[in-house]
Amino acid sequence: MTIGYITIGYNDETSGVAFYDAVLGAIGYERGPLEGGWAFYGKGDAPGIGLCRPFDGEAARGGNGAMIGFKAETQDQVKAAYQAALGQGGTDEGAPGFRPPEGTSGFYGAYVRDAVGNKLCIYTTVI
Repeated sequence: MTIGYITIGYNDETSGVAFYDAVLGAIGYERGPLEGGWAFYGKGDAPGIGLCRPFDGEAARGGNGAMIGFKAETQDQVKAAYQAALGQGGTDEGAPGFRPPEGTSGFYGAYVRDAVGNKLCIYTTVI
């Protein structure tokens, strides 16, 4: 089974789209046209990302224990996406660096939250 797409809720279309334009743009995703309150992003064969207001009419909010990981190509892209997130009002959940800090795992990532509270990891693997 393969993930086809992921939907992320927003409360404010303008700031939500600006946040994901900056963060996902830093790692090579492109946004299609805004249609009917939806913004879709894509990158090669990676799962698509859709932004919208929640269908039930309730406020969007981050899921406790839920996190979406976006794979970048390089450490510089991780850093750029992290800075883009902070520049668009996101909050720091862990600056770019190796996890664990000793760098033995080859996992280099950064953690942020968007305005709704969705937790994101932008990462790359270093071999």
